[in-house]
Amino acid sequence: MKDKVITIILFCVMLLNSIDVFVDIGLGVPIAHVIQESMIVIISGFAAMFLVFDMRKRSTELDKLATELKNADTQIHSLNNKMNKERRHFSEVIKQQFEQWSLTKGEQQVAFLLLKGLSLKEISVVRNTKETTVRQQASSIYAKSNLDGRHEFSAWFIEDLFMEQTI
Repeated sequence: MKDKVITIILFCVMLLNSIDVFVDIGLGVPIAHVIQESMIVIISGFAAMFLVFDMRKRSTELDKLATELKNADTQIHSLNNKMNKERRHFSEVIKQQFEQWSLTKGEQQVAFLLLKGLSLKEISVVRNTKETTVRQQASSIYAKSNLDGRHEFSAWFIEDLFMEQTI
């Protein structure tokens, strides 16, 4: 906005000095004074034109950035949708595995919370049960799944998510 105001002021200076130059020529003012005022007209004209071109350039760049931002937003939205879809699919795969292991509903709840990383104490608070009950359910989960504890249980679900890497 301030660039537009400065440009308008420069055009006004140029216009008014141009009028003054013509009046001075008509009055027979010394040529040095006319040249001096003509230089002001020329410099203010160049400055105004520079600002106009610069504003257009920045406007074009802003339009380009706005387009890039819109494209990035579209990509982020698409990736979020894809991630949500994959998350739902992964959750369904986990649930199917729980059913294949014949986990009870309570064990399935505990198993999901174990996978989320909650401690046995936190799970007991979330489920409003005793910690010993949660501990027994966790032991039952490990026994039914033939896995040796929380780490192996979690690894069983996430190991396929990582691609093999050579070390």
